[in-house]
Amino acid sequence: MGAVTGKGLSDLIREEFGLRVTFLVMTLLVLTNFTNVMANFAGVAGSLELFSVPRWVSVPIAAALVWVLVVKGTYHSVEKIFLGACVFYASYVVSAVLIKPDWQQAVSSSVQPVLMLDPDYITLLIGMVGTSIAPWMQFYLQAAVVEKGISEREYAESRIEVIVGCVTMVVIAFFIIVACAGAIWAHGPRDIEDAAQAAQALKPFGEYAFALFAAGLFNASMFAASILPLSTAYSVCEGLGFEAGVNKSFREAPIFYWLYTLLIVLGAGVILIPGFPLVRMILLSQVLNGVLLPLVLIFMVLLVNKKELMGRWVNTRFQNAVAWLAVVILIGLTLALVGISLRDMMR
Repeated sequence: MGAVTGKGLSDLIREEFGLRVTFLVMTLLVLTNFTNVMANFAGVAGSLELFSVPRWVSVPIAAALVWVLVVKGTYHSVEKIFLGACVFYASYVVSAVLIKPDWQQAVSSSVQPVLMLDPDYITLLIGMVGTSIAPWMQFYLQAAVVEKGISEREYAESRIEVIVGCVTMVVIAFFIIVACAGAIWAHGPRDIEDAAQAAQALKPFGEYAFALFAAGLFNASMFAASILPLSTAYSVCEGLGFEAGVNKSFREAPIFYWLYTLLIVLGAGVILIPGFPLVRMILLSQVLNGVLLPLVLIFMVLLVNKKELMGRWVNTRFQNAVAWLAVVILIGLTLALVGISLRDMMR
């Protein structure tokens, strides 16, 4: 949609469905993304607390670095730093290998999923989807395509970029799960309240496994702490008709940069509250992602099927079947969670 129309997702939602609908979607997105921003700074705090760096030191420094990176950089310089940061995700792969898990069991369990009608299980399942295909990603990807000036002519290369990114994400996620299952679940506490507890399970496998996993958590948290406020600022400004873009100056796009700044300051500030539940915040933010995702996908599928917008690029029947099936499954998971929770409350 970005390549064909030259417009961002929130921009198209406003034009096709009206300002009221856009305002509602943007409100839900900002609230959900704010919890995600907090979760990212919680990850920064948790990862560096493993190395005895207090959060009142790590979080303000991280917030300042994230702010300077985007406000003082250009789109191309920021993109290069983001691409460089992706290399550090390999640390999760090395951590999983060092732990020496039961690879046969890991592979077989990956292709033999088990579905349990348990509220905790369904909550984690929704959170897993929410962290893998978050609503903010859909807005950010389309905004990035537009800002880079990608047209129909470059669409094929851009599509390859996205597919490679998706495959890489799934591979990294697999190794993260293997590392956690092989160490934390097998040797650590079953009810983890903070990153320090999780780290204790990695200690028996050596300092390298412990350090690499912590480094991976820090890198992922910093990476997302940069992109999430940026994605939110893009979405809101596009949807409400304000100037937006990293290539613009603070004077040219004041709303864009002030919203970006506010999200960072508030998101980082909340994490500095003594006793703030870092792990629970991370989980809650991803569950909210999973709950909001079907709504965003519905708008995307409706838009991509508009002939007057997309021309020959409208979805095929197969693509629509896959998309609507994903929407139905996600809505079904959310309804199942609500239903089971209400059932348990009435017992």
